[in-house]
Amino acid sequence: MNNNRTIILPAEELPISMEVDVLVVGGGPTGIAAAMASSRNGANTLLVEQRGFLGGMGTVSLVPAFCPYTDHEKPVIRGIGLELLDRMKSNCSIEYQQLYNKQLDWVPIDAEVLKRIYDDAVLESGAKVLYHSFVGQLIMNEESSEIEGIVVLNKSGRSIIRCKYVIDATGDADLAAMAGVPFQKGGENGELQPGTMCYTMANVSYSRFQQYLRQSGDTPQIHQAVQKAQADGNLPDGRESVSGLAWIADYLVSVNFGHIFGVDGTQAEDLTRAAIEGRKLVERQVQFFRNYVPGFEYAHVVATGEQIGIRETRRIVGDYVLVQEDFMEMRTFEDDIARNSYFIDIHMARSDAKMHIHHLPPGKSHGVPYRCLLPIGINNMWVAGRAASSDRVVQGSLRVMPNCFAMGQAAGMAAAIAAETGAHTRQVDIRQLQRSLVMQGAWLGETYEGEVKKDGGLNRN
Repeated sequence: MNNNRTIILPAEELPISMEVDVLVVGGGPTGIAAAMASSRNGANTLLVEQRGFLGGMGTVSLVPAFCPYTDHEKPVIRGIGLELLDRMKSNCSIEYQQLYNKQLDWVPIDAEVLKRIYDDAVLESGAKVLYHSFVGQLIMNEESSEIEGIVVLNKSGRSIIRCKYVIDATGDADLAAMAGVPFQKGGENGELQPGTMCYTMANVSYSRFQQYLRQSGDTPQIHQAVQKAQADGNLPDGRESVSGLAWIADYLVSVNFGHIFGVDGTQAEDLTRAAIEGRKLVERQVQFFRNYVPGFEYAHVVATGEQIGIRETRRIVGDYVLVQEDFMEMRTFEDDIARNSYFIDIHMARSDAKMHIHHLPPGKSHGVPYRCLLPIGINNMWVAGRAASSDRVVQGSLRVMPNCFAMGQAAGMAAAIAAETGAHTRQVDIRQLQRSLVMQGAWLGETYEGEVKKDGGLNRN
């Protein structure tokens, strides 16, 4: 593609198809929680999603399980995120509920159940949903540094959706980038964590696999099997073990295993290559399972991700950048809107590199300040989820789905407060926001919980 060649398009008059208070773009966990919180608290809310269902990486890319909700002692992610987890469990099979009903960490995802749960929960909140739609352009008011609407593209054509507030829940800060918000991407040399093509297999046996694992010595046999297959040339170098198996039933398992390197999730060309390479890698992995791992002799792939799973792209520069020292020292901020206890989990950018992992002590977490959701230069936008303002190390922890629920709920709550008062993002009353979050189930730590209980959540000043 020759980037020096351009065509000037003629001016176009577009219809206004909708007007809302709060526009949420992106239907992953961040956008789901944001739309629900905004609508439940009285704002006229629309959620725009490019696919025909919600769920982000958990449904689009078949990421097999939810990362931990707890700090190994108590749930840190509560509110809407925990509500939706419980709701998925209660709609799964009896066998599934017997296995996972009390579990809060690494809970397997039944993607088809989850799609229906998300549909129902968002619509029950009162929010509207528009599927199969892309945002192609922003309508900016340069004087007020506000977004007044978007140009949406779908099978109905091109139209304008006007809004008072925007929540960028794309995971890639797509809208923020369109608006000219400064951002960072990857490491010092631009390296990005690899992607993974996840998939689901049927005709397997959990009981036989468990028996196989029980025969392991100091080095689990599954690790030995991977290393032998790599030595035999039947698996590529890279991950030295299968760590991402999530059993939905005795005969059904979802898999997160292996990497596709050099993928920029903001580039269509890279996503195309990754999809093709990912499906080829899945076929090699399935042959590995059949030939090396008991319980998988007759494994059959029933689905691969519609898109390769993406761990890292843009990180906005916000009013505050959450940094490694904040994580390591487990800091609390006056404007906390969430807590995070997930470990730093940075996957290697090359097959010969090592993963970077660091855990907090059990029972410990750090705060996520409201300012991390506020992109520099825009007065009516929140950027929540994977693209929130942090350094690369913290992003390796903050990026997972439970945290996205928490940040999304905070953004949606803030948007509803702003819509009620006419405030811009930096004028939202932080204490009111924190009290409202806690009253609606979120957890911001013992200090905030105690304060809310003391005043009954009634003091809005």
